[in-house]
Amino acid sequence: MRRISAALILLGILIGATTTAEARPWQRWRGSGGWGPGSRYHRLYNVDTVRTVVGVVVSVDRVWGGPGMSAGIRLILRTGDRRTVRILLGPEWYITRLDTPLRRGDSVEIRGSLVSLDGDDVILAAIVRKGNLSLVLRDENGFPLWAGWRGRM
Repeated sequence: MRRISAALILLGILIGATTTAEARPWQRWRGSGGWGPGSRYHRLYNVDTVRTVVGVVVSVDRVWGGPGMSAGIRLILRTGDRRTVRILLGPEWYITRLDTPLRRGDSVEIRGSLVSLDGDDVILAAIVRKGNLSLVLRDENGFPLWAGWRGRM
């Protein structure tokens, strides 16, 4: 009888822990999914190449981050002069949990570092402005906000 009671108590604890984890999916994340300060994306960010582009979102895509990395979110932006610009926002697990959803057709202003990534010009986004909302992804030095509080891991 004691074994059954102990087993039921343990089962209750496991169900409660699972329910809590399901309710707060962010708790299942450990580390930055390969997007932290040592990642190739962070090392590419250069404050000397920061620029601002304005345009309309053509697509919002889930992209492969690379070996040992989780997926990322990329925007394709069409500027006023009809150029297409690739914008890398950051890790999918972080971007999808933010309060400012980005959709096809949104008019946005993006500030970030223009870099060459796998032979393509890409802007690593620091700030995305949509209407009167601002989505801050990196600090003024390019440190990704998803990588730790004020640069501390």
